[in-house]
Amino acid sequence: METAFTSLVGVAHPIVQTGMGWVAGPRLVSAAAEAGALGILASATMSVDELRAAVREVRSRTRAPFGVNLRADAGDAAERVGVIVEEGVRVASFALAPSRELIARLKGAGVVVVPSVGARRHAEKVAAWGADAVIVQGGEGGGHTGEVATSVLLPQVVDAVDIPVVAAGGFHDGRGLVAALAYGAAGIAMGTRFLLTSDSTVPDAVKARYLAATVRDVTVTTAVDGLPHRMLRSELVDSLERAGRAGALVRAVRHAAGFRRLSGLSWSRMVRDGLAARHGRELSWSQVLLAANTPMLLRASMVEGRTDLGVMAAGQVAGVIEDLPSCAELVARVMAEAQTALDGLGRLRPPGVPPG
Repeated sequence: METAFTSLVGVAHPIVQTGMGWVAGPRLVSAAAEAGALGILASATMSVDELRAAVREVRSRTRAPFGVNLRADAGDAAERVGVIVEEGVRVASFALAPSRELIARLKGAGVVVVPSVGARRHAEKVAAWGADAVIVQGGEGGGHTGEVATSVLLPQVVDAVDIPVVAAGGFHDGRGLVAALAYGAAGIAMGTRFLLTSDSTVPDAVKARYLAATVRDVTVTTAVDGLPHRMLRSELVDSLERAGRAGALVRAVRHAAGFRRLSGLSWSRMVRDGLAARHGRELSWSQVLLAANTPMLLRASMVEGRTDLGVMAAGQVAGVIEDLPSCAELVARVMAEAQTALDGLGRLRPPGVPPG
């Protein structure tokens, strides 16, 4: 299925595997790419050297195009862009709007720039700055998310910009792909659905928690870092929501210390990153620290399998996913379902109108 997005990035199918911290590593990204989707490597939880090594590992596993996701507000964003350019990565995606300068540098090197946005005005801004496409996530999406449903946000963005739009938030099958195309999108992006594959390195016990979840088990909370965060309800989420300010600060300092040891970041750098993550909101110091080290809370679950100590970011689709296919099986299934849906729509005609 060829769309403006597949032509832009050079993949076979209009499907994106999103850059999920601690989840979208070389194994998952290369498997998604080999399946004909655009796999995106998550770099926010890697050092610069680890990012370069991960890019090279993906390239050793597949010759298909893939991308790298960056935090635009990271202090070393320019250095990470340098790795993308030097290693010849096809696509750079951003969790927040990148600066005009970063976009220009990437485009000058022939890299396709695809920021993720959660509002029409953000899409208009990055399009004016030269972004090649946008991923627009509605409120159903996992992780940090907004309040507007994909079915409302997506057509707004499609009408506002003249670049390919990829729809995210609430997608897991071929029917969703056809619905997104009907709204004018050029593809879909899926996070939770790719997390729940056999190619994902997330521990089996954690995957089991996702598979057991109902739609009502997926919640939005601000208790983790002060920003709306969609995740599975867990013991930790409950305790964070119950904790007083003093308890939250103690927990935040402890997690921050752990992330500092892993990342090699200084305390001042972590606080600066936490402040940058506020996005103009008033946060307590515990929330600032948590914003800086939320990756540790994700690592506890996604890497160590400690669902009692970590958070599990999840889109609402976690409540309807029931199996763990390989990426190849998933992508083939989505495309087959999409074709079935399109064939069914093709049979819908007003009375008296001949086929064709």
